[in-house]
Amino acid sequence: MKNFIFIFFISLAMFSCENSSNQDNKTTEAEAETQRTVSNDYQDLVQLFHTWRTFENPPKLEGAPDYTKATFEKRWPKFKELQSQLKTIDTTNWSIENQVDWMLVWAEMNGYYFNHHTLKPWVRDPAYYKSVWEDKSDVPAHEGPTHHGTTELWTYQFPLSSEERERFLTDLKVIPALNTQAKQNLTGDAKDLWVTGIRDIQYQSVVLTDLKNKSEIKDDAEIVTTIDEAIASTNDFVSWLQDESKSKNGPSGIGKENYTWYLQNVHLVPLTWDDEVMILKRELARAWTSLKLEEHRNRNLPELVDASSPEAYDKMADEAAKSLIDFLDKQGIVTVKPYFDTALRQHLGTYVPKEKRNFFLIGEHFDPRPLYSHFYHWFELARMDIEPNKSEIRKGPLLYNIFDSRNEGTATAVEEMFMQAGLYDDSPRSKEIVYIMIAQRAARGLGSLYAHSNDMTMEEAGGIHSEYTPRGWMKTEKELLIFEQHLYLRQPGYGSSYITGKYLLESALADYARLEESQGKPFITKDFFDTLNSIGNIPISLGHWEMTGEKKHLQTIVND
Repeated sequence: MKNFIFIFFISLAMFSCENSSNQDNKTTEAEAETQRTVSNDYQDLVQLFHTWRTFENPPKLEGAPDYTKATFEKRWPKFKELQSQLKTIDTTNWSIENQVDWMLVWAEMNGYYFNHHTLKPWVRDPAYYKSVWEDKSDVPAHEGPTHHGTTELWTYQFPLSSEERERFLTDLKVIPALNTQAKQNLTGDAKDLWVTGIRDIQYQSVVLTDLKNKSEIKDDAEIVTTIDEAIASTNDFVSWLQDESKSKNGPSGIGKENYTWYLQNVHLVPLTWDDEVMILKRELARAWTSLKLEEHRNRNLPELVDASSPEAYDKMADEAAKSLIDFLDKQGIVTVKPYFDTALRQHLGTYVPKEKRNFFLIGEHFDPRPLYSHFYHWFELARMDIEPNKSEIRKGPLLYNIFDSRNEGTATAVEEMFMQAGLYDDSPRSKEIVYIMIAQRAARGLGSLYAHSNDMTMEEAGGIHSEYTPRGWMKTEKELLIFEQHLYLRQPGYGSSYITGKYLLESALADYARLEESQGKPFITKDFFDTLNSIGNIPISLGHWEMTGEKKHLQTIVND
């Protein structure tokens, strides 16, 4: 590896928007750097990682995370010092695994840099101030930018113990202070982000009201009062956002150049905006074509019949879960751990009447296995809890959704991989659902790319998402459409990561198989997936390198 450090600082210099005073300090910084002791000790990286993570969590202002401009400016020199410390760590002769860990810290620091200079969610994105989260995410951390003081309702068991009650009150008391601060911080002009983000804050008031009325809470006067204060603050924040929205007229996308820089330097996806457009167009056409040919092949078979009652759905879901787990185990796809079945069965879903089903629920009521394949997510999250990675750096969730190509890409890829390996030999019509799901993800990702290049508004991007999804399945209800396009506008790279991550995983598998073949070894599917799982939830490009020793695909990120 010819010095990732050099690339890191050159890329920052090319992208830098720092003011002239910082430029004037270059000589001083350079002199300071030459006086630093270069380290070749991996443990120094681990120590720096923990220091970095402590720094990344901002100080408090009246009990809430402090995102004020003055505080960011005050802390910027410390961030630059951390960058310099990373630069002094020499990875020469390190194992690939340890070099990968260095790149993960590098990527996270790039994410902080990008947020500070370009994305600025605390300035541009009202949804950043959503505080109350009902459910655990199906990926290692929340999808999209999220503040550091959230109330995670899913982590509480009611009735609350004394200790948990205090934690609950502490969490809730963040909300009024943060909402007040938000009115000072939110000075951006991103119209789509602003207008759509109001919905997230409005819904928070609904969740808090329902929470207050829980039987285990309603008689606790202190908690009820605290929730009432949070509701009043949230409603006031909504009114302020609505008033301010009348003057918002600016674009919400970050532009092609920024998008490409972010992909390559933060999410470590070795592609450009144009590359992603081409891949998603290709996958959209391939999915439609494959769907039509599969429909032709199945033309004489009976149509799938959807579950028409709660009892029918529960029976179908149970059989689908057994079918998937048995298939993975008996066909040697991956080493099935005892926690796989437990994790999957917590997310089997429930019956929903036909008129209320969204895109995913439609397919789930015909055959849940395509969606349950995507629930590979839950196997990965269970593994993080039960078999945490030995690396301190990759043990927990990576910041800034850097995991998206790995987690969303893998979950999307295995839908088709499991199909190709024979999951639906007993139900050929179910293959049609898989191609519909691929088409939907390609269409929504393509829309998000055009929204980020500011060639389309969020609504226009949603039009691609809706119109290019087969059978009109994205036209049944609009909440999912709005939710997804809003998320992808908030988090660059996420909307495309399902398909581009799938592409990157397929590339990794191809290289892995080619190397096995070149050494006269058979390709063993289980070995590939077990190796992927052992590496952890890191970008596919790095997993590819670690599994194969091959890094030509990283040349757009690292100049070898």
